[in-house]
Amino acid sequence: MTDIYGLTYKKMRDALEEIGEKPSRADVIFPAIYRDGITDLSALGFKDETTEKLSGNFYSGELECVRVLSSDTADKYLLRLSDGNTIESVMMKHEFGYNVCISTQVGCNMGCKFCASGKLKKVRDLTAAEMSGQLIAIKRISGKKISGLSIMGIGEPLDNYDNVTDLISIAMYQKGLDIGAKHITLSTCGLVPKIYELADSENPVNLAISLHAPTDELRRTIMPSANRYSISEIIEAARYYSTRNNRRITFEYVMLSGINDSVQQAKQLAELLCGLNGYVNIIRYNSTGDQAFTCTPHEQIMAFYDILKKNGIGVTMRRSLGSSVSAACGQLRAETR
Repeated sequence: MTDIYGLTYKKMRDALEEIGEKPSRADVIFPAIYRDGITDLSALGFKDETTEKLSGNFYSGELECVRVLSSDTADKYLLRLSDGNTIESVMMKHEFGYNVCISTQVGCNMGCKFCASGKLKKVRDLTAAEMSGQLIAIKRISGKKISGLSIMGIGEPLDNYDNVTDLISIAMYQKGLDIGAKHITLSTCGLVPKIYELADSENPVNLAISLHAPTDELRRTIMPSANRYSISEIIEAARYYSTRNNRRITFEYVMLSGINDSVQQAKQLAELLCGLNGYVNIIRYNSTGDQAFTCTPHEQIMAFYDILKKNGIGVTMRRSLGSSVSAACGQLRAETR
């Protein structure tokens, strides 16, 4: 039995053909399950023979919602998978619509020291069905149309490349969730070979790179994954991605008091990114209970911001959405307590 939520449009057509059904039935099934929220395949209006084939080969693997924590700016969903593991997803509320941040793995092996998810050991990758299932569950529970997708919850998306790219295809398909490529952002700590692979894929989306330091020496102390690829390698991969797809790259930079927020480090960062089609997204550190890290004071953040601007680097400040329910950047843990 195949979880129908894990099939891209093309894979659904192929799967239908394999069981002796018309591939064109995918044009009915896709909008029914993603737009209309139909979970019972017998309700699709096909003849009994077709319904029996569908029910005998496919199922709708809905995720169980354990808890929803709500705030004015974001809702955090604790979802249970079929094997009992739990993950967290967040729906962020903007004036222009609703953006959902999904997880891609149970746990994470990247080990970023300032991130709550980084304290979790990776258990396994999520399937494409479990990732699209997060969108389906949130859409069903909230009743809201999802207009944007952030692939930056628990886990490293490029460490689960094949399933994540299937999820992107599912999310983008116009007869389904219909989330445009310009409204999908994937965040990575910098798995260089996979950045090149994504750049050459069918559905290159917006790319955000978790940089958080202007030098390799510092980056390795707070991001163990930095031992695999140098900043110069990551920058070259980002340059290729941007040129190949005419995309502006986001460089995420969480502000850690006394660690990566000095005037000198701002100048180093500006020099590093000079000439790139990208910008720095400054992120206030959101507490994870680790006393080794605190957020840079506001005045110092603004001084850092000003140095980047004066040196010709585009820079934005990320709004902290959902911090009151531990749903902000870096705070996802999948706790059941």
